Amino acid sequence: MKVKITKNAAKQLGTIMEQEADKDLKLRAYITHAHGDHAHYGLALDKPTEEDVVVSTDKEIDVIVKKDEPLLDGIIIDYLFLPQEGFVITNPSKGNTGDH
Repeated sequence: MKVKITKNAAKQLGTIMEQEADKDLKLRAYITHAHGDHAHYGLALDKPTEEDVVVSTDKEIDVIVKKDEPLLDGIIIDYLFLPQEGFVITNPSKGNTGDH
């Protein structure tokens, strides 16, 4: 499994994770809704289970994803300021380059 976190997202996530009291929590990327050949994604702080794999990123943030979910392999977690500020998760390797 591969997960990429952009510089903007890493900065925002670092701030969020520093404020969290439970330092054992990791970032979880999950699918909120899947249809056709792509999915919509969400983020949460969580602890891994036996159904998960923890993916290390080059931004020193570990990301929890479900082991057997191909739509999570190759996601990019970004943080945008425009047109609306917030996290955006895409998976260009699966043809998902943004919300529709």
